[in-house]
Amino acid sequence: MNSSARARTRRPAGGPAAEPGAGRPDGVHGRFRDRLKGRLGEGLRRRRVREALADLALFLFMAYPLPFLTDVPVWLRVVAAPLLAAAAAMSRRAPLAAATVPAVLGLTATPELFTSTFAPSLVALSFLLGRRTQDVRPSLVAAALLCAAGLVLALTLPGADLWAWFTLVSTVLFAAVLPWLLGRFRRQQYELHSAGWELAARMEREQQLVAERTRLRERSRIAGDMHDSLGHDLSLIAVRAAALQVSPGVDADASASAAELRQAAADATERLRQIIGLLRQDTTELHQEPPTVSETVPDLVARTAASGVDICLRHHTAQEATEEEAAGEAGAGKAGAGKAGEGAESDPSRLPPLVDRALHRVVQEAITNATKHAPGSAITVELRQRSTAVDVTVRNGAIPEAAPAAGADAGRPGPGGGSGTGLISLDERVRQAGGTFRAHRTDDGFEVTAHLPLTAEPLPPAAPEGDTGISRSREELAQARRRVRRGMVNALWIPVAATAALAVLMYGFQLYTSHQSVLPQHTFEQLRTGDAETSVTPRLPSYEFDEESRPYGAPPDPPHTDECRFYRTATFDNSPLYRLCFADGRLSHKDRVTNERDDG
Repeated sequence: MNSSARARTRRPAGGPAAEPGAGRPDGVHGRFRDRLKGRLGEGLRRRRVREALADLALFLFMAYPLPFLTDVPVWLRVVAAPLLAAAAAMSRRAPLAAATVPAVLGLTATPELFTSTFAPSLVALSFLLGRRTQDVRPSLVAAALLCAAGLVLALTLPGADLWAWFTLVSTVLFAAVLPWLLGRFRRQQYELHSAGWELAARMEREQQLVAERTRLRERSRIAGDMHDSLGHDLSLIAVRAAALQVSPGVDADASASAAELRQAAADATERLRQIIGLLRQDTTELHQEPPTVSETVPDLVARTAASGVDICLRHHTAQEATEEEAAGEAGAGKAGAGKAGEGAESDPSRLPPLVDRALHRVVQEAITNATKHAPGSAITVELRQRSTAVDVTVRNGAIPEAAPAAGADAGRPGPGGGSGTGLISLDERVRQAGGTFRAHRTDDGFEVTAHLPLTAEPLPPAAPEGDTGISRSREELAQARRRVRRGMVNALWIPVAATAALAVLMYGFQLYTSHQSVLPQHTFEQLRTGDAETSVTPRLPSYEFDEESRPYGAPPDPPHTDECRFYRTATFDNSPLYRLCFADGRLSHKDRVTNERDDG
């Protein structure tokens, strides 16, 4: 069989030829998904292997004393081996349950809890408990329950007393609480380290956002400048085209062309306004000192008048402004006029940069709006300049009947047909310069006024919403540092305070038992040899001198006695002792012995 025949046998019967990659899962995407799953699975396997090795090392550390130390019974060591293995396995998911295993084993071996076999396990698992848990209340409750259980055992088990409970509390303090505090401190150190890296990443993101916001603000500023300059020039072009349209001696074709030019300029102005609105969306103006404009208000008015606009400028000096204010305003105007008349005439070229820019911007925008919405109307610019402030008023009258229509906005003076963003930007610019702005309709037109003080400082930029003065990331880092310092202080003062409290408690119990182990002399004299033990015991003190060891200097017990008890004659440690010996349930001997340490 040739190769073509073999190829035909591989092709499915009645179907088209298999496309490249038809037998693979989703082609390239399938290979990428399989590769990603393989890497994730490998990472998880490595992490599980590391955790398993760490748990194994923990178990070996805890199980090392089992075959070598003999302070606990053999059966308990045999039972402890699988329990410690289970504790090592649970130390990640249930660290509190794991830490209770050596505590229960130690409490089973002795009511004092401390054993050389299980103490290392208790220390290690208590450290991991503090390191791997966030909530502190379950751990503190477990320690309190352990101390309560030890107290119950000390009061109920034969041969146990409160001294065994004091030993248990000391073991809990130094073998459980102190390692737990160190684990908490290590956890807080890790959180501080993580918070530092998170703060660094967040600051980097914030810097990127600030850079992007700065670019947007700069675009908004450029858009505003474009609107101011191009919009004004396009309005002047429309005015000149309108003048050409109604000019005598122009034929019909030229008049139609002038009308088309005027309409095109108006449409271009509207499109420019829409585009600038998009660029200004969701941005704010940078609070910075604007550059001084090269064109003054008289130059702007002259350039506008050269374009055929009916415009005039009234520039009042300080004295003229004072006289007009005194004639038009009442008492308050008179007082203001007297103050303004004291200053000399100001030089327009010496205005502060912020005031100069705002003044030029107000006049330019007002002229643009007047030529756009009220073409052909007379425009008056009044400039009152004093030593302390500058007042500017731009007003336009009604539209002449002979003026050509200006589209949909014809016959409506003012910016009522626009978006109003120009007036809003004017108000913000004047406010930043420390002045006041007002735009309103009049009986026959529209009026824009602005008051700009020459000595006022610009207002600071408004704070963004939600800005509390302290960044959230820095506050989190400060909180993490405070937690670390608090953890370090707790790791020091809690064991010291607990030790001091335990020492005071043990000393108080020592005084109490010393006082309760004193046998009064008259009671000792009333006891008779041969009295039944059942009648003698109720008259004896609650505690003996020392139930664990014989007093120093005490002679050997008399022969054929079952037990001998020692009681104090006084509260002092070196006082003589009374000895009572019992045999066959009766008092067989009673005498007085010395309690002196034999140092030889």
